[in-house]
Amino acid sequence: MKTTKAGVSRRSFILAVSAGTAASAAAIVAKKQSDAVTPAATGKESGTGYQLTAHVQNYYRTAKI
Repeated sequence: MKTTKAGVSRRSFILAVSAGTAASAAAIVAKKQSDAVTPAATGKESGTGYQLTAHVQNYYRTAKI
């Protein structure tokens, strides 16, 4: 019975394609994350988070027991 190397090369090809696909996806994700501009990088505040405004002070005043 003859053994052929077609099965081994086919496996190697599929492994190479899947590894290349994973590497490409990782590169795309890394590129998109590095392209994102953060407010800290531009010097502007994001405006998110806790801010003590008149509305919040009014709530605190009315919530006192």
